[in-house]
Amino acid sequence: MNPIHMTWAELWPIYPEAFVLAAACVILLVDLALPASYKRLTELLAILTLVGASWLTVGQPYTEHLSIFSGFFVLDPMAHALKLFTYALVAVAFYYSREYLERHNLMRGEYYVLGLTAMLGMLVIISSGSLLTIYLGVELLALSQYAMVAFNRESGIGAESAMKYFVLGAVASGLLLYGISILYGVTGTFALEPLTRAVGHGTPQTVGLLFGLAFIVTGIAFKFGAVPFHMWIPDVYHGAPTCVTLFISSAPKIASFALAMRVLAEGLGGAGVAWQEMLIVLSVASMAIGNVVAIAQTNLKRMLAYSAISHVGFILLGILAATPEGYRAAMFYTLAYTIMTIGSFGVILLMSDRGFEADNIDDYKGLNDKSPWFALMMLFFMFSTAGVPPFVGFFAKLYVIQAVLHVDMTWLAVVAVLFSVVGVFYYLRIIKVMYFDKAADDRAINANLGFKVMLSANAIAVLVLGLFNGRLLDVCIRAIQG
Repeated sequence: MNPIHMTWAELWPIYPEAFVLAAACVILLVDLALPASYKRLTELLAILTLVGASWLTVGQPYTEHLSIFSGFFVLDPMAHALKLFTYALVAVAFYYSREYLERHNLMRGEYYVLGLTAMLGMLVIISSGSLLTIYLGVELLALSQYAMVAFNRESGIGAESAMKYFVLGAVASGLLLYGISILYGVTGTFALEPLTRAVGHGTPQTVGLLFGLAFIVTGIAFKFGAVPFHMWIPDVYHGAPTCVTLFISSAPKIASFALAMRVLAEGLGGAGVAWQEMLIVLSVASMAIGNVVAIAQTNLKRMLAYSAISHVGFILLGILAATPEGYRAAMFYTLAYTIMTIGSFGVILLMSDRGFEADNIDDYKGLNDKSPWFALMMLFFMFSTAGVPPFVGFFAKLYVIQAVLHVDMTWLAVVAVLFSVVGVFYYLRIIKVMYFDKAADDRAINANLGFKVMLSANAIAVLVLGLFNGRLLDVCIRAIQG
């Protein structure tokens, strides 16, 4: 379809993305005119933007694969489902962040504008039908995140983390772009559908394609935070304001999953044997390093950072199975993980106060004495992230391990189970501190009622989604069509 001759009615697949872009520009201009006492209006406009984008997405027919702009933009069941989850996660992140921003005198419109532009990058990745579109989405997301990490201009550690993230991210983006250029030289196309046909006709045997594939996998591994391209995660999680850490740890993981699916599963499915071997190394290394190093952490944000690295290993397990069952399991794991991790960081925001980040494990001593309810909510998050039944995290790991077993990679399943057992230790340490240690101070929990209700609903969701995991699995089955 020639984009020059397309009418507005024919451009309906990109309405959500266009709406988010226009709204972000409007919010940026409106925020400039708002006095400091009215900055909450920026948050309201950002939430309304998410509601509007959700409404436009829900109204789109998505049962079939549709492409426009010469295949550069696609709409299919996977894109539809991932976009809706992205809107929900970004909305929760914005809502959780409000009190933290106010307490730390950071309530500025830039946070919400950068959050919306980062989300726009996620949407572009999710609906990409070309390697060029994917790269544009990756860069839009990355540049927004660099700025968000350095959002608190008075924080030296935040500026240092942002610089590290920027330098490493620039290298990873260069590697990804170099891999894309090599693939174009080998196959003569950027579009994923022609790339699939080219790879399926014997191209995998060429050295050029394997060389380009190695660079592509490196770029994807960095965006996921897989070992050995994980160096940025602990520093960024620790150095960024906690509200930014909460944002980065949740919704962008969905974009990373979509990136791997579009490039590897769809575009380079014919070279599956080659990238399977690469992902096996990344997956095992991520589970090993993530779980073992997390044990030594005393800072909760850094512990959750290494935990995130280990969970990336499990997501990659599902993808490397290279079957519809594996892709569904990986998607289920990604969605479950984002729900769990945004709640875990929500508890950190709940405990934080002006001048107090509540990011050390010892800060949670005696939480059960201060607030039995929120100690229970944190227990829900920790048990679910550890993979304890009947929480949703247990079924996420179960489905991934089943997918690996069904492709006769029993040894990988055994490795995954062993490192899951190792990971339980540091989650149980948080529970031990909350329930069996005495509080170091009598600091009260000052969050408002709305925040407490939202966080409680988040925690209960990880239990309900575990008890009724078939509902979420059905979403993944419809999204990943065999």
